[in-house]
Amino acid sequence: MRRTVPLSGPDIGEEEVRAVEGVLRSTILSIGPKVQEFERRMAEYSGLRFCVAVNSGTSALMLIMKAAGVKAGDRYLTTPFSFVTSSNILLYENAEPVFVDIDPLTFNMAPRALEERYATDPAKETIKGIVGVDIFAQPLDWDPILNFSRKHGLQVIEDSCEALGSSYKGRSCGTFGIAGAFAFYPNKQMTTGEGGVVVTDDEEIYLLCRSMRNQGRGVAENWLEHVRLGYNFRMDELSAALGVEQVKKLDVFIRKRNTVAERYAKLLAGVEGVRAPVIAPFTTRVSWFVYVVTLAEGIDRDRLIVYLQERGVQSRNYFTPIHLQPFYKERFGYREGMLPITENLSKRTLAIPFYNNLTEEDQEYVVHSLKEGIERFS
Repeated sequence: MRRTVPLSGPDIGEEEVRAVEGVLRSTILSIGPKVQEFERRMAEYSGLRFCVAVNSGTSALMLIMKAAGVKAGDRYLTTPFSFVTSSNILLYENAEPVFVDIDPLTFNMAPRALEERYATDPAKETIKGIVGVDIFAQPLDWDPILNFSRKHGLQVIEDSCEALGSSYKGRSCGTFGIAGAFAFYPNKQMTTGEGGVVVTDDEEIYLLCRSMRNQGRGVAENWLEHVRLGYNFRMDELSAALGVEQVKKLDVFIRKRNTVAERYAKLLAGVEGVRAPVIAPFTTRVSWFVYVVTLAEGIDRDRLIVYLQERGVQSRNYFTPIHLQPFYKERFGYREGMLPITENLSKRTLAIPFYNNLTEEDQEYVVHSLKEGIERFS
């Protein structure tokens, strides 16, 4: 029997509905107590001193870039296998990404490739730092990356937008750079609809991000006093109210997602032509974001996606390499063949339905449909 199984779905309860309704009845829809409460709770959850709530993960990363002093001509080592934001934030400052190939099992930037890319760069004096991305909630192998950054005096910024709740050797994602960013789009571990946060232990970065997100107002936030160039990146009270209730449940959500991931791993164990996600030994907690499988060579992924859609199963290719995005190819002259591991895996990775309340029956249907599709298009 044909089912309909979406790729993702938020987990919203009556507590969230009442909280948002309460804000609507209060008439305070922006710059109010719910944003402050959400920031306190997110700082506590991350284990860092400061949190600045904003309207998206992209805005959070943009503010970190500006607070970190990234400037035109600077170059940052980063991954090509990510959502495009992790590189776009450099372009906004007229800086440039320097792409590093990835580990074939974790999909994260590989420490050895990082060292080789830096060693062979003819203009390494312009490389000022690293933008590390914890892809699909799998933490980077942070110890060698941090050792490398200290050795060469490179700044580290962490894009942990997909990794809220994950940890590396017992240390939470979002805490490895001068600042970290989390995002709360509806397919994330928790949601505020749209929204994000900057988390940091650096008070100067905190104050700069707080000012810039609110039109450049000073510490006192006087309404018409602007001490620097700023933006309207504020999170509204409705989003914050939703976020407060969601973060209260976050550990429950993570357990639910772990259950779904464990079921998938068992169901996929006997399916030829597909590899379930691999969790690295240094990952002490994975807070699943999406569930991305790797197809064997020779399987026609595009036709498989169409077949699954016809069966009511939504799936998606994750990710197109950033250096092969049309805009990047045109601007920088990137071409296929520059990053072979990334390019090979990007043609074989497939995100299948994954969310907190995905039922076992729907998972069985997804895997059965996937198996049939693989048999057809191998």
